[in-house]
Amino acid sequence: MSSKKKTSGAADQTAKDDVALPKLGFLGMLRWIWTQLTSMRTALFLLLMVAVASVPGSIFPQRIQSTAVVAKYIQDNPVSGPIMDWFQLFDVFESSWFSAIYILLFISLIGCVVPRARQHYKAMRSVPPRTPARLSRLPEYGTLQIPAAAGLSAQAAIEDARAILKKRGYRVDVRDGDRPSVGAERGFLKEIGNLVFHVSLIGVLVAVAIGGLFGFSYQRVLVTGDTVVNNLASIDQFTKGTNFDPNWLQPFSVQLDKFDVQFDRNSTSRKVQPLDFTAYLTVKDSPEAQPQQKILKVNEPLEVANTSLYLLGNGYAPHFTVRDGNGNVAFSDFVVARLQDPDFTSSVVIKVPDAKPDQLSFSGLFLPTAFQGADGVDISIDPDPGNPKVLLNSYYGDLGLDNGQPQNVFVLDASKLKPLNDRKLPAGGISLSGGQTYQLPEGKGSITFDGLTRYAGIEVRSNPAQQYVLLFSVTAVIGLLGSLFLSRRRIWVRTGEHPDGRVMVEYGLLARGEDYRLSSEASGLRNQLVKTWNISENSEQDERAGAEDATAAEDPKAKED
Repeated sequence: MSSKKKTSGAADQTAKDDVALPKLGFLGMLRWIWTQLTSMRTALFLLLMVAVASVPGSIFPQRIQSTAVVAKYIQDNPVSGPIMDWFQLFDVFESSWFSAIYILLFISLIGCVVPRARQHYKAMRSVPPRTPARLSRLPEYGTLQIPAAAGLSAQAAIEDARAILKKRGYRVDVRDGDRPSVGAERGFLKEIGNLVFHVSLIGVLVAVAIGGLFGFSYQRVLVTGDTVVNNLASIDQFTKGTNFDPNWLQPFSVQLDKFDVQFDRNSTSRKVQPLDFTAYLTVKDSPEAQPQQKILKVNEPLEVANTSLYLLGNGYAPHFTVRDGNGNVAFSDFVVARLQDPDFTSSVVIKVPDAKPDQLSFSGLFLPTAFQGADGVDISIDPDPGNPKVLLNSYYGDLGLDNGQPQNVFVLDASKLKPLNDRKLPAGGISLSGGQTYQLPEGKGSITFDGLTRYAGIEVRSNPAQQYVLLFSVTAVIGLLGSLFLSRRRIWVRTGEHPDGRVMVEYGLLARGEDYRLSSEASGLRNQLVKTWNISENSEQDERAGAEDATAAEDPKAKED
């Protein structure tokens, strides 16, 4: 016995070893990869990956926004900075790995939508499914009895049911036979909404890609009276799409004539709240065009020559005149002061590389309405220029502007400069009101606070696919609403003639997915059938008897039992 078992086991093992396992092969592997890539699970995972991959772009500085900030970050982090730069964390949205996720998501969505659209098209052209053998097993089921006195046949009752279902928006199909029935189906817009949502999502991805390839943007600070021309010569930092040609720029011009700010001084809070910002512009669409007066407000962009102008920030620009140690005017211009707080306290940086014999620089604060507190420190108590004052420190020495390295005009690195004025020095700091002049120590020159004006920051942006992003976003929302709130339903009505002349009617409803309104649909159908056949609702006893008759008609053995 043991010998037989061993022989049998060996034979089984030999049979297993002889089984030829199917080989996937190269084409089979490609087919498997395509199947995995075009599954809805993969599409959702890639959509999540796009969101996760975008996080570094909001955490770390990006070159597309400021190359100087990125260079400073790498300089301050000599170990991790170059490694992060190698992984393209400072160019996230232009990196190869982000583009790979983006393209895979695009392919996955197309692979999901096309087969589903084809399948749904076939379903729309096909007849409703056959009538189930036992309608009583459906979630919603009911029966009716048409009295013999009504003189209605089973086939005529089915025709009435067909007309009712068609009127309720169902696609119907009548099945003849001993027990005629009608099958009905509706709710195809639910799947169409789902397809519209996914197609719109693909459209958004394509539109965003087109905008990234052929769009451009730049920012410019305009002091009152300044003009910016839409060409590379007058733009400091220009961000363009991968395939954008700067020769496509249309040479329009924008001049800031006036900038108004309104504040709410009736606010219950201590701080004065800004109400409105208005920039008055003179715009020329081309060098030969007539100038036009335009108004630019926050969240109300101005369209000029296929570009959009946005109002970003604003502040004050004090005017300074700096004379060097030789008595010559080395600097005379407006200086953009960077906003620091709601009272418009602003930082000021002045670099004077043309001063002789030593280069000069200044840094400090601008106070629109200066007020000296009990501690002797000047602060600003109002954003309007009631008592404008500048508080400055002065330095001399090489500013490092001749070595070719770009510098931030709003930042002064004083580590390699020698101070002239400072609170800690005997000369103290510089405090100037409008029209005042201060003589620098050691005969280095002088600085004059001449006057004050406002500035506005504008952004010029061109996105040729922007309107398509909006269009596809709207259709995506519409498709999503349709897929969420529309229901896919099927209804079957079957009739049979009783020997005593009555017509037995049974109906059943089935929903594809969760449908909490299916019971109300069943009630509405029943009410219409009752009204059409002009019959009264059966009592509980008659209802039960009708159900038993319908069951017996389905299964003759049940009647025998």
